Amino acid sequence: MTETQQQAERSLAAPAAPAPPAVPGTPAPPRPLGEVRSWPRSFADRLTTPLPGVKAFARFAREGAIRPSPEGLRDIALLPYEPGPLPAAGTSTLAVTWAGHASWVVRIGGLTVLTDPVWSRKILGTPARVTPVGVPWEDLPRIDAVVISHNHYDHLDAPTLKRLPRDTPLFVPAGLARWCRRRGFTRVTELDWWEAAELGGVRFDFVPAHHWSKRSLTDTCRSLWGGWVLTDRQGPGQSVYFAGDTGYGHWFKEIGARHPGIDLALLPIGAYDPRWWLSDVHTDPEEAVQACQDLGAARMAPMHWGTFVLSAEPVLEPLTRVRAAWQQAGRPREQLWDLPIGGSRVLEP
Repeated sequence: MTETQQQAERSLAAPAAPAPPAVPGTPAPPRPLGEVRSWPRSFADRLTTPLPGVKAFARFAREGAIRPSPEGLRDIALLPYEPGPLPAAGTSTLAVTWAGHASWVVRIGGLTVLTDPVWSRKILGTPARVTPVGVPWEDLPRIDAVVISHNHYDHLDAPTLKRLPRDTPLFVPAGLARWCRRRGFTRVTELDWWEAAELGGVRFDFVPAHHWSKRSLTDTCRSLWGGWVLTDRQGPGQSVYFAGDTGYGHWFKEIGARHPGIDLALLPIGAYDPRWWLSDVHTDPEEAVQACQDLGAARMAPMHWGTFVLSAEPVLEPLTRVRAAWQQAGRPREQLWDLPIGGSRVLEP
Protein backbone atom coordinates (compact mmCIF):
# COMPACT_ATOMS: atom_id res chain seq x y z
CA MET A 1 0.00 0.00 0.00
CA THR A 2 1.37 3.41 -0.96
CA GLU A 3 1.76 6.27 1.52
CA THR A 4 -1.11 8.12 -0.17
CA GLN A 5 -3.38 5.08 0.22
CA GLN A 6 -2.37 4.72 3.85
CA GLN A 7 -3.23 8.37 4.48
CA ALA A 8 -6.63 7.87 2.84
CA GLU A 9 -7.32 4.83 5.01
CA ARG A 10 -6.40 6.76 8.15
CA SER A 11 -8.66 9.62 7.04
CA LEU A 12 -11.59 7.28 6.49
CA ALA A 13 -11.14 5.72 9.90
CA ALA A 14 -10.77 9.00 11.77
CA PRO A 15 -13.68 10.41 13.80
CA ALA A 16 -15.61 13.27 12.26
CA ALA A 17 -14.60 16.71 13.48
CA PRO A 18 -15.89 20.14 12.53
CA ALA A 19 -13.58 22.53 10.76
CA PRO A 20 -11.46 24.64 13.16
CA PRO A 21 -13.05 27.77 14.62
CA ALA A 22 -12.94 30.88 12.48
CA VAL A 23 -12.92 34.50 13.52
CA PRO A 24 -16.52 35.78 13.31
CA GLY A 25 -17.04 37.61 10.04
CA THR A 26 -13.77 36.27 8.59
CA PRO A 27 -14.51 33.83 5.76
CA ALA A 28 -12.48 30.68 5.32
CA PRO A 29 -10.57 30.48 2.03
CA PRO A 30 -12.63 28.70 -0.63
CA ARG A 31 -11.85 25.11 -1.47
CA PRO A 32 -11.30 23.94 -5.05
CA LEU A 33 -14.39 23.08 -7.06
CA GLY A 34 -14.88 19.37 -7.74
CA GLU A 35 -12.22 18.31 -5.25
CA VAL A 36 -12.16 14.56 -4.54
CA ARG A 37 -11.89 14.06 -0.79
CA SER A 38 -11.84 11.33 1.86
CA TRP A 39 -14.21 11.42 4.82
CA PRO A 40 -14.86 9.54 8.06
CA ARG A 41 -17.14 6.51 7.91
CA SER A 42 -19.72 8.23 10.10
CA PHE A 43 -20.77 11.74 11.10
CA ALA A 44 -22.81 10.51 14.08
CA ASP A 45 -20.66 12.56 16.45
CA ARG A 46 -22.13 15.69 14.82
CA LEU A 47 -25.63 14.87 16.06
CA THR A 48 -27.01 17.52 18.40
CA THR A 49 -29.05 14.89 20.24
CA PRO A 50 -29.10 11.08 20.02
CA LEU A 51 -31.38 9.53 17.44
CA PRO A 52 -34.59 7.96 18.82
CA GLY A 53 -34.09 4.64 20.56
CA VAL A 54 -36.31 1.65 21.29
CA LYS A 55 -38.31 3.44 24.01
CA ALA A 56 -39.07 6.39 21.74
CA PHE A 57 -40.21 4.11 18.93
CA ALA A 58 -42.40 2.18 21.38
CA ARG A 59 -44.01 5.41 22.56
CA PHE A 60 -44.53 6.52 18.98
CA ALA A 61 -46.22 3.21 18.19
CA ARG A 62 -48.57 3.74 21.15
CA GLU A 63 -49.50 7.38 20.72
CA GLY A 64 -47.73 9.03 17.81
CA ALA A 65 -49.86 10.49 15.04
CA ILE A 66 -48.01 10.92 11.78
CA ARG A 67 -50.81 12.60 9.81
CA PRO A 68 -53.29 15.38 10.65
CA SER A 69 -56.82 14.53 11.68
CA PRO A 70 -59.56 14.86 9.05
CA GLU A 71 -60.22 18.36 10.42
CA GLY A 72 -56.56 19.21 10.02
CA LEU A 73 -56.64 18.13 6.38
CA ARG A 74 -59.79 19.95 5.38
CA ASP A 75 -57.92 23.18 4.56
CA ILE A 76 -55.72 21.65 1.86
CA ALA A 77 -57.72 23.56 -0.76
CA LEU A 78 -56.79 26.80 1.04
CA LEU A 79 -53.03 26.30 0.93
CA PRO A 80 -51.51 29.33 -0.83
CA TYR A 81 -50.60 28.44 -4.41
CA GLU A 82 -50.06 31.32 -6.82
CA PRO A 83 -47.59 30.41 -9.56
CA GLY A 84 -46.32 33.25 -11.67
CA PRO A 85 -43.48 34.04 -14.05
CA LEU A 86 -39.99 34.22 -12.64
CA PRO A 87 -39.00 37.84 -12.03
CA ALA A 88 -36.24 39.47 -14.00
CA ALA A 89 -33.01 39.38 -12.02
CA GLY A 90 -29.78 41.10 -12.96
CA THR A 91 -26.30 40.54 -11.58
CA SER A 92 -26.96 42.90 -8.65
CA THR A 93 -30.39 41.53 -7.76
CA LEU A 94 -31.36 38.91 -5.19
CA ALA A 95 -34.60 37.17 -6.16
CA VAL A 96 -36.23 34.05 -4.74
CA THR A 97 -39.13 31.93 -5.96
CA TRP A 98 -40.65 29.20 -3.78
CA ALA A 99 -41.29 26.03 -5.78
CA GLY A 100 -42.60 24.22 -2.67
CA HIS A 101 -41.21 22.40 0.39
CA ALA A 102 -37.47 23.28 0.55
CA SER A 103 -37.12 23.90 -3.19
CA TRP A 104 -36.27 27.47 -4.17
CA VAL A 105 -35.11 29.17 -7.31
CA VAL A 106 -32.52 31.62 -6.01
CA ARG A 107 -31.12 34.29 -8.34
CA ILE A 108 -27.99 35.85 -6.89
CA GLY A 109 -24.93 37.46 -8.44
CA GLY A 110 -26.21 36.63 -11.90
CA LEU A 111 -26.48 32.89 -11.08
CA THR A 112 -29.63 30.76 -10.89
CA VAL A 113 -29.35 28.27 -8.02
CA LEU A 114 -31.79 25.53 -7.03
CA THR A 115 -32.03 24.45 -3.39
CA ASP A 116 -33.00 20.84 -2.55
CA PRO A 117 -34.90 20.50 -5.86
CA VAL A 118 -37.91 18.17 -5.64
CA TRP A 119 -40.13 18.37 -8.71
CA SER A 120 -41.55 14.85 -8.24
CA ARG A 121 -45.20 14.40 -7.42
CA LYS A 122 -44.42 11.68 -4.88
CA ILE A 123 -41.37 10.74 -2.87
CA LEU A 124 -40.54 7.44 -1.21
CA GLY A 125 -42.54 6.75 1.95
CA THR A 126 -44.64 9.90 1.74
CA PRO A 127 -48.11 10.61 0.32
CA ALA A 128 -48.20 12.57 -2.92
CA ARG A 129 -47.72 16.32 -2.67
CA VAL A 130 -50.87 18.23 -1.81
CA THR A 131 -49.92 21.28 -3.87
CA PRO A 132 -48.35 21.28 -7.34
CA VAL A 133 -44.82 22.46 -7.94
CA GLY A 134 -44.84 26.26 -8.05
CA VAL A 135 -42.54 26.55 -11.08
CA PRO A 136 -42.95 24.29 -14.13
CA TRP A 137 -39.62 22.65 -14.97
CA GLU A 138 -39.78 23.91 -18.55
CA ASP A 139 -40.06 27.50 -17.28
CA LEU A 140 -36.73 27.38 -15.44
CA PRO A 141 -33.78 29.25 -16.90
CA ARG A 142 -30.44 27.52 -17.23
CA ILE A 143 -29.47 26.24 -13.80
CA ASP A 144 -26.00 27.39 -12.79
CA ALA A 145 -25.75 25.41 -9.56
CA VAL A 146 -27.65 23.20 -7.11
CA VAL A 147 -27.21 23.06 -3.33
CA ILE A 148 -28.28 20.03 -1.30
CA SER A 149 -28.78 20.18 2.46
CA HIS A 150 -28.84 16.44 3.22
CA ASN A 151 -29.83 13.10 1.75
CA HIS A 152 -33.40 12.55 2.99
CA TYR A 153 -35.74 11.75 0.12
CA ASP A 154 -37.78 14.94 0.43
CA HIS A 155 -34.59 16.98 -0.06
CA LEU A 156 -32.47 14.81 -2.36
CA ASP A 157 -34.72 13.64 -5.19
CA ALA A 158 -32.96 11.50 -7.79
CA PRO A 159 -35.70 11.79 -10.47
CA THR A 160 -35.46 15.59 -10.31
CA LEU A 161 -31.67 15.65 -10.47
CA LYS A 162 -31.80 13.37 -13.52
CA ARG A 163 -33.49 16.21 -15.40
CA LEU A 164 -30.34 18.33 -15.10
CA PRO A 165 -27.34 18.29 -17.42
CA ARG A 166 -24.66 16.13 -15.86
CA ASP A 167 -22.17 19.00 -15.89
CA THR A 168 -24.39 21.11 -13.59
CA PRO A 169 -22.30 22.14 -10.56
CA LEU A 170 -23.61 20.46 -7.40
CA PHE A 171 -22.70 21.64 -3.89
CA VAL A 172 -23.34 18.89 -1.35
CA PRO A 173 -22.51 17.90 2.25
CA ALA A 174 -19.43 15.88 3.07
CA GLY A 175 -19.85 12.25 2.12
CA LEU A 176 -22.49 12.78 -0.56
CA ALA A 177 -20.37 13.38 -3.67
CA ARG A 178 -19.98 9.67 -4.40
CA TRP A 179 -23.77 9.28 -4.65
CA CYS A 180 -23.88 12.15 -7.15
CA ARG A 181 -20.92 10.98 -9.20
CA ARG A 182 -22.41 7.50 -9.52
CA ARG A 183 -25.32 9.20 -11.29
CA GLY A 184 -23.04 10.83 -13.81
CA PHE A 185 -22.55 14.30 -12.32
CA THR A 186 -19.05 15.54 -13.10
CA ARG A 187 -18.85 18.82 -11.15
CA VAL A 188 -19.58 17.90 -7.54
CA THR A 189 -18.13 19.87 -4.62
CA GLU A 190 -18.63 18.42 -1.14
CA LEU A 191 -17.92 20.49 1.93
CA ASP A 192 -17.61 20.14 5.67
CA TRP A 193 -19.23 22.59 8.08
CA TRP A 194 -17.72 26.08 7.87
CA GLU A 195 -16.09 25.36 4.52
CA ALA A 196 -16.84 27.22 1.30
CA ALA A 197 -16.33 27.25 -2.45
CA GLU A 198 -16.93 29.91 -5.08
CA LEU A 199 -18.59 29.84 -8.49
CA GLY A 200 -19.05 32.80 -10.82
CA GLY A 201 -18.49 35.36 -8.11
CA VAL A 202 -20.91 33.73 -5.65
CA ARG A 203 -19.61 32.13 -2.48
CA PHE A 204 -21.24 28.92 -1.19
CA ASP A 205 -20.67 28.42 2.55
CA PHE A 206 -21.81 25.15 4.15
CA VAL A 207 -23.00 25.69 7.73
CA PRO A 208 -24.23 23.39 10.53
CA ALA A 209 -27.80 22.26 11.20
CA HIS A 210 -29.55 20.28 13.93
CA HIS A 211 -30.52 17.25 11.88
CA TRP A 212 -29.24 13.86 10.62
CA SER A 213 -28.96 11.81 7.44
CA LYS A 214 -30.23 8.45 6.22
CA ARG A 215 -31.28 7.08 2.86
CA SER A 216 -31.17 3.30 3.35
CA LEU A 217 -31.03 0.74 6.15
CA THR A 218 -27.25 0.85 6.34
CA ASP A 219 -26.19 4.48 5.80
CA THR A 220 -27.34 6.35 8.93
CA CYS A 221 -25.20 9.48 9.33
CA ARG A 222 -22.76 8.35 6.64
CA SER A 223 -23.04 11.79 5.04
CA LEU A 224 -23.29 15.19 6.67
CA TRP A 225 -26.24 17.60 6.86
CA GLY A 226 -26.42 21.38 7.01
CA GLY A 227 -27.48 24.66 5.42
CA TRP A 228 -25.96 27.08 2.95
CA VAL A 229 -25.10 30.77 2.95
CA LEU A 230 -24.89 32.17 -0.58
CA THR A 231 -23.12 35.51 -0.92
CA ASP A 232 -22.62 37.73 -3.94
CA ARG A 233 -18.90 38.51 -3.73
CA GLN A 234 -18.67 40.79 -6.76
CA GLY A 235 -21.82 42.89 -6.59
CA PRO A 236 -23.52 44.57 -3.63
CA GLY A 237 -22.68 41.70 -1.28
CA GLN A 238 -26.21 40.40 -0.78
CA SER A 239 -26.55 37.08 1.01
CA VAL A 240 -29.22 34.45 1.56
CA TYR A 241 -29.21 31.67 4.14
CA PHE A 242 -30.92 28.40 3.20
CA ALA A 243 -31.42 26.35 6.36
CA GLY A 244 -32.37 23.08 4.69
CA ASP A 245 -33.92 20.92 7.40
CA THR A 246 -33.13 21.67 11.04
CA GLY A 247 -34.24 21.82 14.61
CA TYR A 248 -33.67 24.86 16.80
CA GLY A 249 -30.47 25.34 18.75
CA HIS A 250 -27.17 27.10 19.24
CA TRP A 251 -25.96 26.94 15.64
CA PHE A 252 -28.08 29.88 14.51
CA LYS A 253 -26.23 32.41 16.65
CA GLU A 254 -22.91 30.96 15.50
CA ILE A 255 -23.94 31.19 11.84
CA GLY A 256 -25.05 34.79 12.34
CA ALA A 257 -21.76 35.65 14.04
CA ARG A 258 -19.69 34.18 11.21
CA HIS A 259 -21.94 35.59 8.49
CA PRO A 260 -23.13 38.99 9.70
CA GLY A 261 -25.64 40.92 7.64
CA ILE A 262 -27.69 38.08 6.13
CA ASP A 263 -30.33 39.71 3.91
CA LEU A 264 -32.78 36.80 3.78
CA ALA A 265 -33.18 33.58 5.77
CA LEU A 266 -35.12 30.70 4.19
CA LEU A 267 -36.30 28.83 7.30
CA PRO A 268 -38.44 25.70 7.81
CA ILE A 269 -41.68 26.07 9.77
CA GLY A 270 -43.52 22.75 9.22
CA ALA A 271 -43.39 19.02 10.07
CA TYR A 272 -43.17 19.64 13.82
CA ASP A 273 -46.01 17.68 15.48
CA PRO A 274 -45.84 15.61 17.71
CA ARG A 275 -43.31 17.87 19.34
CA TRP A 276 -41.74 15.26 21.61
CA TRP A 277 -40.84 13.25 18.52
CA LEU A 278 -39.76 15.99 16.08
CA SER A 279 -38.43 18.92 18.12
CA ASP A 280 -34.79 17.86 17.78
CA VAL A 281 -34.87 17.93 13.98
CA HIS A 282 -37.64 20.35 12.88
CA THR A 283 -38.25 23.89 14.07
CA ASP A 284 -41.81 24.91 14.79
CA PRO A 285 -42.96 28.36 13.60
CA GLU A 286 -42.04 30.16 16.82
CA GLU A 287 -38.58 28.61 16.85
CA ALA A 288 -38.08 29.58 13.22
CA VAL A 289 -38.78 33.21 14.07
CA GLN A 290 -36.35 33.00 16.98
CA ALA A 291 -33.78 31.44 14.65
CA CYS A 292 -34.17 34.44 12.34
CA GLN A 293 -33.52 36.71 15.32
CA ASP A 294 -30.47 34.68 16.32
CA LEU A 295 -29.10 34.87 12.80
CA GLY A 296 -29.52 38.62 12.69
CA ALA A 297 -31.21 38.19 9.32
CA ALA A 298 -33.06 41.19 7.91
CA ARG A 299 -35.88 39.10 6.41
CA MET A 300 -37.36 35.63 6.69
CA ALA A 301 -39.11 33.47 4.11
CA PRO A 302 -40.90 30.39 5.55
CA MET A 303 -40.62 27.01 3.81
CA HIS A 304 -40.95 23.26 4.46
CA TRP A 305 -44.72 23.33 4.83
CA GLY A 306 -47.80 23.16 2.61
CA THR A 307 -46.32 20.67 0.13
CA PHE A 308 -45.95 17.18 1.62
CA VAL A 309 -47.96 16.04 4.65
CA LEU A 310 -45.12 14.79 6.84
CA SER A 311 -46.52 15.16 10.36
CA ALA A 312 -49.64 15.72 12.44
CA GLU A 313 -50.17 19.49 12.61
CA PRO A 314 -53.13 20.93 10.65
CA VAL A 315 -51.95 21.87 7.18
CA LEU A 316 -52.54 25.63 7.53
CA GLU A 317 -51.33 25.94 11.12
CA PRO A 318 -47.64 26.66 10.30
CA LEU A 319 -48.60 29.80 8.37
CA THR A 320 -50.96 31.21 11.00
CA ARG A 321 -48.47 30.51 13.79
CA VAL A 322 -45.47 32.02 12.02
CA ARG A 323 -47.41 35.21 11.29
CA ALA A 324 -48.45 35.48 14.93
CA ALA A 325 -44.90 34.79 16.15
CA TRP A 326 -43.49 37.40 13.79
CA GLN A 327 -45.90 40.01 15.10
CA GLN A 328 -45.17 38.98 18.68
CA ALA A 329 -41.45 39.46 18.02
CA GLY A 330 -42.17 43.04 16.94
CA ARG A 331 -40.71 42.59 13.47
CA PRO A 332 -42.03 44.75 10.60
CA ARG A 333 -44.61 42.86 8.57
CA GLU A 334 -42.84 43.57 5.27
CA GLN A 335 -39.79 41.67 6.48
CA LEU A 336 -41.76 38.40 6.60
CA TRP A 337 -41.79 37.03 3.06
CA ASP A 338 -44.56 34.46 3.57
CA LEU A 339 -44.82 33.58 -0.09
CA PRO A 340 -47.40 31.33 -1.67
CA ILE A 341 -46.04 28.33 -3.52
CA GLY A 342 -44.96 29.72 -6.89
CA GLY A 343 -44.56 33.21 -5.44
CA SER A 344 -41.48 35.39 -5.86
CA ARG A 345 -39.86 38.34 -4.15
CA VAL A 346 -37.03 40.56 -5.34
CA LEU A 347 -34.53 42.47 -3.21
CA GLU A 348 -32.85 45.29 -5.06
CA PRO A 349 -29.44 46.52 -3.84
